[in-house]
Amino acid sequence: MGIKNWPEQERPREKLLSKGASTLSDAELIAIFLRSGVKGKSALDMARDLLKQFGSLQKLFHVTSDEFCYFPGLGLAKYTELQAILELIRRYLFESAQMSDAMAHVSVVKQFLSAKLAGMEQEVFGCLFLNNKHRIIAFKELFYGSIDRSEIYPREVVKAALAHNAAAVIFTHNHPSGDPTPSDADLTVTEKLKTALALIDTRVLDHIIVGSSGCVSLTEAGFL
Repeated sequence: MGIKNWPEQERPREKLLSKGASTLSDAELIAIFLRSGVKGKSALDMARDLLKQFGSLQKLFHVTSDEFCYFPGLGLAKYTELQAILELIRRYLFESAQMSDAMAHVSVVKQFLSAKLAGMEQEVFGCLFLNNKHRIIAFKELFYGSIDRSEIYPREVVKAALAHNAAAVIFTHNHPSGDPTPSDADLTVTEKLKTALALIDTRVLDHIIVGSSGCVSLTEAGFL
């Protein structure tokens, strides 16, 4: 039976309007995005299938177009809608992070970085460039590696800091394994970059590691 034949109070869209979006399950929210199902399956059935297939919202939001369109009833039009929604979320979070002292509102910075990097299968090293009031000027992805390796070049980081006229930086990278616990290599490369940036009087305020289970700030953890 299609969703339109359900009792009104049980339909995801009507439930959202009457009780608020926070009362809906992940599957119900995805069903609203999908709008309609396919023969023999409602939008909610399809939403549950997607979550079961990919295991989490993070993984679903990082699927390729081929993986997404593999499901009957889903095509490139719906995939592009999803990517547009996700990019709007990232931009909203970036604007929020730009509005205040990044070090005084680390949780907001973590939210942005998590939306940007969590769930990615490739390791990505990026940098937030800040002015002398710790306001974010820009974010830039600098290096890419395989799941277990990422080559970081201090000279390129210094060039990027100079290009943005940054007084300070916050480094970030993701752990594709999902575990954000800092490794010895993470600590070593942070010190290496800190030394290089000191030559141009640019401070390293933090290095935030992103995993599927959350983020770890090296400053909060006492490593910086």
